[in-house]
Amino acid sequence: MNYRDFGRTGWKVSDISFGAWAVGSAWGAVDDNESMAAMHAALDSGMNMFDTADVYGDGHSERLIARLRRERSEPFYVLTKAGRRLNPHVSAGYNAENLTAFVERSLKNLETDCLDLVQLHCPPTEVYYRPEVFQALDDMMAAGKIRHYGVSVEKVEEALKAIEFPNVQSVQIIFNMFRLRPTEHFFAEAKRRGVAIIARVPLASGMLTGKMTAQSAFPQDDHRNFNRYGQSFDVGETFSGVDYDVALQAVEEIRALKPENASMAQFALRWILMFDAVTCAIPGAKTPAQAKDNAAASDLAALSPSHMAAIEDIYNRLIKAGVHQRW
Repeated sequence: MNYRDFGRTGWKVSDISFGAWAVGSAWGAVDDNESMAAMHAALDSGMNMFDTADVYGDGHSERLIARLRRERSEPFYVLTKAGRRLNPHVSAGYNAENLTAFVERSLKNLETDCLDLVQLHCPPTEVYYRPEVFQALDDMMAAGKIRHYGVSVEKVEEALKAIEFPNVQSVQIIFNMFRLRPTEHFFAEAKRRGVAIIARVPLASGMLTGKMTAQSAFPQDDHRNFNRYGQSFDVGETFSGVDYDVALQAVEEIRALKPENASMAQFALRWILMFDAVTCAIPGAKTPAQAKDNAAASDLAALSPSHMAAIEDIYNRLIKAGVHQRW
C-alpha cells in the first residue's frame, strides 16, 4: 500500500481507502459480519481511511465503523458527511442549527468526541455561495466537535467554488474512467491550494469491474435499480450517469487494454492513481475478497502513456457527449 498527503492536514492516507456506503445501505443485501470482515481485511491490507455518511443505513455504516475502532488497536481516519438527512433537501436547511445536530448525531454513532473530518454531503449548488455555512463549520472546529471539514460535490463548479473557502481541506468528487472533466482545471487548482481530492464512485457503481452484462439484474433496494434514471437522487451517482448499454460497450473496449496481472477493478483504480492531484480513491467492498482486491491496485506498476491515451479516446468517443458538461 502507498500513502499520499491528505491536503494540508498532515495526514498520510492510503491511496486506496474504504468507501462505506455499500456496508450501510442501497447496494442490495449486506451481512454485518461479512461487512466487518471486509473492513478488517481493508485494515490488514494497509488502508487507513474510511469514508462514510450519516445517511448510509440511517447511521448503520457509522456504527459499524465505531465497532471496528473497538475491535482494532491501530488508529485510522474516519470521514463522514452531513446534510442529506434534510427533508426537503434544500439550501436553507444548511444552517448552523441543523449542521450541529447532524454532527452531534455522528459523534454518537461513531462513539467519539471529535470527528476527524466532516463533509457537506452533495448540497444544492447555492450552498457553496453562502459563507455562513462554512462559518458554521469553522465554529464547530473551534468548539472541538470536528478537526477538519471538506465537501462532497456533484459538479466541478461546486468543487471550484468550495475551495475558495480557506478551511476546506478536501473535495470528494466523482472521478473515474467515465468522468474526466475534473482533470481539466479543478485538479490543478486543488493542487495549487493544497486541497485533498477523494475520488468517489471510482468503479462507476461496479460497472468498471467488468462483471455486468445486459442481463444483470439488481435488487429493489439497490440504487442501481431504483436510481437508474435519477428517480431518487442525482443520476450521476449511479453508473456515473452513463447510459447502461453505452457503458457496457465502453467496458469491453477497456477490457481489451487491461494488463494481464490486474483485475478490471484494479486497472480502473490504478488509472485514477496516475493523477498525482488525487489523494485517494474510495471503492466500496462488501466482502474481504473485494477489499483485498481493491487494495492491491495500489501496488500495480504505473500504466503506460499508451494506456492513458487509449482510455481518453474511449471516453471521447463513447462517454463524453453524455456526461462531460452535465457535471
